[in-house]
Amino acid sequence: MSRQPDHPVAPLFVDRWSPRSFTAEPVPDEVLLSAFEAARWAPSASNVQPWRFLVARHGDAHWQEFVDLLAPRNRLWAGQASALIVILSALWVERQGVVVENGSRSFDAGAAWTNFAHQALLLGWHTHGIGGFDRIAARERLEVPEDYTIEAMVAIGRQAGIDTLHADFHAAESPNGRRPIDQTVFAGRLGLPAFAGERSAA
Repeated sequence: MSRQPDHPVAPLFVDRWSPRSFTAEPVPDEVLLSAFEAARWAPSASNVQPWRFLVARHGDAHWQEFVDLLAPRNRLWAGQASALIVILSALWVERQGVVVENGSRSFDAGAAWTNFAHQALLLGWHTHGIGGFDRIAARERLEVPEDYTIEAMVAIGRQAGIDTLHADFHAAESPNGRRPIDQTVFAGRLGLPAFAGERSAA
């Protein structure tokens, strides 16, 4: 499908999508470092930067243990990525000398992931966020301390042709759309239009 925004935005935001077909080619250090640098500059509450990233590259010593964490269907395509990344966020934060739970950790880690994804796209690489994996096994096998939340996994790679992708995913291998703003943004209460001329989504 051809994506068309309803309001003016930079092409980057429309061009980014999540393919499943990857070439498995090596991802250069320069690409990963640039994408992680973009993630580093994401906003976070009190600038605590709660995000952490665990990386396995295709074929390295950590690769198979990362692949094994994936749900079986996700292994069919993510096993051809150039790298898999586990995103963590720090559970606790010190505020005014008191250690408290960081309620915005997932929100902030999401901002960092978004920066990563957009910078990767600018360099010609695609990403795909993954929620279908075994978080309990990830904590144990990757030795993730209890004071970190395991947020998500991410695949990064060069997009391949659909002929390299398992047939189960062919129908979905194209950019999808988004619901309109009038179904997402409201004035003070769900269902109340926030902009003149917008209809109520209630």
